[in-house]
Amino acid sequence: MSNNFSDLTIVIVTYKTNIDILEKCLSSIDPSVKIIIVENSSKFINEDQISNKYKNVSIFCSGENIGYGRGNNYGLQKVHTKYALILNPDIVCEKNYFENLKNYLNDELDFSIIGSQYLDNEAYAPAGFFDSNLTLKDANHIQNLNLLKVDWVVGCSMLLNLKKFKSKSVFDENFFLFFEEFDLCKFLKKNGGNVYSSSKLIVNHFGFKSSTDLTNEIDLIKLRNWHYMWSYFYYHKKNEGYFNALKVSFGKLVRSFFKIIFFTIIFNKKKRINYLYRFLGLINSIAGKKSFFRINN
Repeated sequence: MSNNFSDLTIVIVTYKTNIDILEKCLSSIDPSVKIIIVENSSKFINEDQISNKYKNVSIFCSGENIGYGRGNNYGLQKVHTKYALILNPDIVCEKNYFENLKNYLNDELDFSIIGSQYLDNEAYAPAGFFDSNLTLKDANHIQNLNLLKVDWVVGCSMLLNLKKFKSKSVFDENFFLFFEEFDLCKFLKKNGGNVYSSSKLIVNHFGFKSSTDLTNEIDLIKLRNWHYMWSYFYYHKKNEGYFNALKVSFGKLVRSFFKIIFFTIIFNKKKRINYLYRFLGLINSIAGKKSFFRINN
């Protein structure tokens, strides 16, 4: 087990992130850990402020918004340690997070990914199984390390054992938003990789509050719904085949179509846009088009 964090680098992908939220994230990280920030634009406007305050941070700009998966791949190319911790910029690590993390920086521990638990009440589980009949109660335990063996973990806080990956481009760059971590975990399950969820790595996730550039709520609704449905179909197509993807998506397509009509009739603009962009994202994914939709700010 490592006595320090010389074997660990953190990768954080930002996109014109609110500086207060980012500083909360950075301040919750042990100052001895190397941090790489990938700014998904041509300029990180708070670079001097962050660099002066956090001496363990290196900042790189991708040049444009290349998405979550590709942005993390970009950052991972610059990692030269055994382990990488993927963190969202709206994550705050709890007090003992890094002290507990040391237990997993261990050459004898056979894992590909270790995920975290949420302090707050999230609308989605932090880990689970691809078989919907299984729950976390069915997971195998490594009790002395407080680990549950699972099929998938959510990507806002993931420890990667880089020696378990053939390439540092671990995410499928066809995804722009959503489902990247599920796709990665599915790949690992098919290829014998071990994915765990730790009850000792606890984070507070503020969720979709990190971008200052998407202050327009309607723009955020468009972006999230379009990419969620595009990625939903692409994920199922990639892992289960086109016709199975069509089967699981058809009901969502029909529902979105009728919801558009309904919310147009009752003049609910926000809900109409919600389902319109779900419909458009799904249609484009079914048609085999790339994940092209962006908000120009």
